[in-house]
Amino acid sequence: MNTKHIFQTYAAPFIGILLFLAIWQIGAPKIVTSLGAVPGPVQVFDQFEGLVAEHQAARQKEADFYQRQEERNTEALKEDPKADVTIRPYTGKATFFDQIWTSIFTVMTGFVLAGLIAIPLGIVAGLSQTVYSAINPLIQLFKPVSPLAWLPIVTIIVSAVYVSDDPMFAKSFVTSALTVLLCCLWPTIINTTVGVANISKDLQNVSKVLRLSWWTHVRKIVLPSAIPMIFTGLRLSLGIAWMVLIAAEMLAQNPGLGKFVWDEFQNGSSNSLGRIIVAVIVIGLIGFALDRGMLLLQRHFSWDKSAALR
Repeated sequence: MNTKHIFQTYAAPFIGILLFLAIWQIGAPKIVTSLGAVPGPVQVFDQFEGLVAEHQAARQKEADFYQRQEERNTEALKEDPKADVTIRPYTGKATFFDQIWTSIFTVMTGFVLAGLIAIPLGIVAGLSQTVYSAINPLIQLFKPVSPLAWLPIVTIIVSAVYVSDDPMFAKSFVTSALTVLLCCLWPTIINTTVGVANISKDLQNVSKVLRLSWWTHVRKIVLPSAIPMIFTGLRLSLGIAWMVLIAAEMLAQNPGLGKFVWDEFQNGSSNSLGRIIVAVIVIGLIGFALDRGMLLLQRHFSWDKSAALR
């Protein structure tokens, strides 16, 4: 490992981050809004520490809530061993970190469902020109549609169809997940179709010579050859899904990061801007982590371990 490689890999990113933080710290106080000056990195970190403290306090409050119930139930059973005791669920306000996990669960639900639909459909479309010709106009029609356009339609349909006295999932969660699905479906379909359609003619001839069944052809020839394009589509879809989710949560009021940003904006306190910036940074870090996770999966499943992946 030479000096140039070390500089490009480690030193250059570190210098870039330091320069960004310096410009931010110097320039932020000069921009004054209705909520005060734009917070710099130090002030934003203070807000992050405040959110951590709030989360810890909420977890302690939850633990105390259940402990009090346990003590009351223990006393009740001492007086009457046949007493009907119950444990009521804690219904406290979700913290910032609770909302992070809600957003991750929601986006992965929509993304996985989209993948289960898009990959098989893309494989069939790549193998059949007729199927491709049939679905391509629909793909081109719906691909550019904004999540802000899908959300009202999904909300109305979910409200009409998803009716239950004891639903497994909240309507806001279902609405957000379906909106994510509708918006992140298309890159995976398109890239899977292209990957399958461009399989080497030599590999196709081998399949014909060996008289492989359709399923064996797909499993042994199509999938290994199309894996790079499939994962390219999945990475694009996951990035779109994460961006779409934040807007969907703002409007659907699903208790995730989008709702946190909206609530802080509506709150309008002196701390709101700093907390919103914390959320923005967390959203970016999670998006980066999700993309790196997909990249690791691609390296694991790809047959060509020497291929350069970025």
